[in-house]
Amino acid sequence: MSTPAVRFDAARFGWPEGRLILSGFNLEIAQGQITAIVGPSGCGKSTLLRLAAGLERPDAGQVTVPSPRRAFVFQSPTLLPWRTAAENVALPQILQGAPDPVAVARALERVGLGADADALPRQLSGGMKMRVSLARALVTAPDLMLMDEPFSALDALTRGRVHQEFLRLRRELGFTAVLITHDIDEAVFLADRVLTLAGPPLQVVADLAVALPRPREPGLRHDPALGARVAEVQRALGEL
Repeated sequence: MSTPAVRFDAARFGWPEGRLILSGFNLEIAQGQITAIVGPSGCGKSTLLRLAAGLERPDAGQVTVPSPRRAFVFQSPTLLPWRTAAENVALPQILQGAPDPVAVARALERVGLGADADALPRQLSGGMKMRVSLARALVTAPDLMLMDEPFSALDALTRGRVHQEFLRLRRELGFTAVLITHDIDEAVFLADRVLTLAGPPLQVVADLAVALPRPREPGLRHDPALGARVAEVQRALGEL
C-alpha cells in the first residue's frame, strides 16, 4: 500500500479566539488522485487545506505530508498587477532564490499562455488569470496541489474550459490534488473521491468514490451516472 499524500492523525486545531476546528480528526488522502471536499461554509474546509499546506500547525496530533513539493491555488488568482504573467509565475522560484526562466516558459506553455508571457494581469481575462495561477503552482513541479475554490469566480463557459485544462495537466504531470468547492457538479466531474464534511469541529459525514471513466470529457456532464453521484452528495449535504 502506498504512503498517503496527506495524513491527519488525531489532529486537533483551534483558532486563538477559542474556536475549535479539528478535534481527534483522522483522514488519509491517496496519492495520485483528485479529492474534492464539499461542505457548509465555515465548517473548517479551508483550515484543513492550510494545515495540509503547512501554513498552520496542529495543536495536537499529526498532519503528515511526505513530499515537501506542495503548491497552493487560491480562490482569487492573486497576481501582482505590476508584474507580467511570466514574472508572476516566477515568484515561487524568486522566493526560493532559484529563478529558472526555462521552467517558467514551460509552465506557461503547459497552460496555453506561452504567447502571453509579457502581458500584465489587467490585459488578461479571468480564465487567463486563473491559468497563470495554475502555471505559478506548476512551476515548482509539485507532488501535491492544494486548491481552495479555484474556479468559483469564473463564468460557466470559462470554468468548463479551465476544468479541461486542469484535468489535462493532472493527467500529464501526475500530481495529487485536493480541491475545495461549493459546486457539487464540479466536485463529481473532476474528482476520484468526494468528501462531504460537517463542523466545526470537522468530521467526514460521507466519502464517495467516483467510479467514472477517465479522461473526463465534457459530454460526461450529461451522463445519468454522474447525475446519480451528484444526487448522493446532495443527500449527504441535505442531512447536515
